[in-house]
Amino acid sequence: MEAARAASEAGDYATALRLWEPLAQAGVARAQNNIGACFAEGLGIARDPELALKWLTLSAEAGDPVGQRNCAALHFRGDGTEADFVKAAALYRQAAEQGNAPAQDMLSWMLLEGEVMPADPIEARRWALAAAEAGVAASMTRLGMIYHNALGVDRDAAHAADWWRRGAEAGDADGQAMLGAALLLGNGVAKDAIAALAWLLRAQADGSKLAAPFLTPARAVVDEQGLAEAERRAGVHSAAGRA
Repeated sequence: MEAARAASEAGDYATALRLWEPLAQAGVARAQNNIGACFAEGLGIARDPELALKWLTLSAEAGDPVGQRNCAALHFRGDGTEADFVKAAALYRQAAEQGNAPAQDMLSWMLLEGEVMPADPIEARRWALAAAEAGVAASMTRLGMIYHNALGVDRDAAHAADWWRRGAEAGDADGQAMLGAALLLGNGVAKDAIAALAWLLRAQADGSKLAAPFLTPARAVVDEQGLAEAERRAGVHSAAGRA
């Protein structure tokens, strides 16, 4: 497994697959997951969703949390099988209960959105907190939304802004956008127009659609020097900042 891991990290998936195969055939669940992931992504081998599902199902049934999470993703997307949100949710939950942070994050999102399973904001917050504590930036931002929108908790603007700051600093674009909005409006934090614009510009550059409604009002409350400083902090060029 160690040699295969080194090969895969070097981008040599053909060698990794050759090393994983006998281990997977012998029932090593993580090797089964790794082969399934290669079939799912077309790494070192032709993409084959049905074979990906076969290997990931074996890994999931053997109790590997990464295999459970990856198998859940196939069922969620309907990749190699019919979409089955109930099965996907069950697999994400199994992985989440074993401490898999990305699965905790996804389960939290599903429970909060309530589109593919019954909404449960209290449980969504529990799983988001677990994922956030493991460093998942999207869950930090989600916790901010939970406190901002009073989803299963009392509305708490300061708590929301604190979680958005954590998400923003961890690199989540939506967290950057929401922190920028909070700084612009003084919602849960002291107003800071330059910091607000800097975070909004960074969020926009990183692809968040949440930044757009706040950019024009943020630019309107800073002078040219403030705009230049915000752009410097955001790491964007002047032309891009004004786009």
